[in-house]
Amino acid sequence: MTKTRWIALAAVAGVACGLLTAVPQALADTERVAAPTLAWTDCADGFQCSTAAVPLDYDQPSAAKVDLSLIKLPATDPSHRIGTLFVNFGGPGASGVERLRARGQWPWLFSPELRARFDVVSWDPRGIGRSATVRCFDTVAEQESFLGGLRDFPATAADEPAFYAGYDELARRCSEHAGSLLEHVSTANTARDLDLLRQAVGDAKLTYHGISYGTHLGAVYANLFPSKVRAMAFDGSMDFEGNATGHGSQGATVPLDTRQDVPRGAAETFDSFLRQCAAPGADCAFAGGDLKAKWAALVDRVEASPITVDGETFDYTALIARVNGDLAQPELWKDTARTLQALVTAPAAALRTTASEPYTTNRTESFNAIQCVDSTFPRTTSTYTRYGASEDQRVPYWGRIAVFDMMACATWRHQDADRYTGPWNRWTAAPILVINSRNDPSTPLHGALDGAAELARTRVLTVEGSGHSTMFVHSACAERAKREYLISGTLPAVGATCSIDRAPFAA
Repeated sequence: MTKTRWIALAAVAGVACGLLTAVPQALADTERVAAPTLAWTDCADGFQCSTAAVPLDYDQPSAAKVDLSLIKLPATDPSHRIGTLFVNFGGPGASGVERLRARGQWPWLFSPELRARFDVVSWDPRGIGRSATVRCFDTVAEQESFLGGLRDFPATAADEPAFYAGYDELARRCSEHAGSLLEHVSTANTARDLDLLRQAVGDAKLTYHGISYGTHLGAVYANLFPSKVRAMAFDGSMDFEGNATGHGSQGATVPLDTRQDVPRGAAETFDSFLRQCAAPGADCAFAGGDLKAKWAALVDRVEASPITVDGETFDYTALIARVNGDLAQPELWKDTARTLQALVTAPAAALRTTASEPYTTNRTESFNAIQCVDSTFPRTTSTYTRYGASEDQRVPYWGRIAVFDMMACATWRHQDADRYTGPWNRWTAAPILVINSRNDPSTPLHGALDGAAELARTRVLTVEGSGHSTMFVHSACAERAKREYLISGTLPAVGATCSIDRAPFAA
């Protein structure tokens, strides 16, 4: 994952336990907390907004409160309304309020039939956006300057000491500025917030759509509150145990995305990119000749000397990070191909610092704040150095970036004692629908299948396309299956697959 092109991974909390393992009552019980009162007001373009006060610390529910920011797109057919569909778009770190405002009327994600039957609600989870915001800097200018100077990953072993120091400094600044708030931003606490929000809208059970990291939030909720599950659709899903603590002793010994073999998903998706680019009739600017050899030659070239196209300078790190991020969104692939071809034909340039993407939100800070307290990470830089070298050999191009993509967590200063650590297989009141692309660079299919097996009741639907979740891999078939399940509880057949609506390089 790149810091400027968040697509959504972020893995979290727990180690699988036996089916009969009890969840501590103090962690799961929200019934002893009064549900917040929601006062919805119009907030432009047909949306309604509200805030909800929830406990900062569920171990002290009558003490300090934090306000969560919510947004709602009301059901278009109120007379046939079923209830509320809560949506988490992934991350963690992106504002759910802003994403619903931008994406709530995407028909491939929320069809008219689905919107007719549900109020669609999203929110900024604690620590994110307008909800108990984690801040690690005094000013936006300081934030932009510091984060803009961090690289996505170190290209070589010689680059590693400065890389490690930069992310350790980020961890220090977050500790200094956000303090004890960092001890209450785990996904488990967000799941408890979600249960209070369910009560606040008057739903007896939860209807939920989680995308990418949102599937982990859903899995935590399903195991904290298994009797409260009405329907849960997981899209771009994860290996929950593996992402949380790793299988066996992996958590403390193997970097998170390495132990999940995310690089395999990225490599498979990039191979799909090249195959589809080379296909007869493809509208792909990078086409022509042996594309694997062409790509390898381009990588060698930017390693030797950076190249500038359209005002953007690419060295090895920037090229890999750019393509790795673009793989998640097939609608970007034509632009990606044009950039690659422009790099092939462009003259070399001296490396210079380009303008960084403006950091006007706290996505980077909240991503780390939630990720680092949710998951178990190796704590010695030597582990990352060792895997950086071995993964570069095992999965060229995509192995190394995955080793370092959550580097701040190696020296993070805070823990959330209430993070969720299993079990993952508590019997839910309804089965869970798991949807995943065949080639997903962020949540690979093999991880989604592992996660589905960890849960007690699931059905898996595979979308025969490339990219990350049906938010980006458009499939009317998959949307229809998701809609029918959320509305009526009808699951697709065992082993069902869905086609995509349009190939990425279609003319």
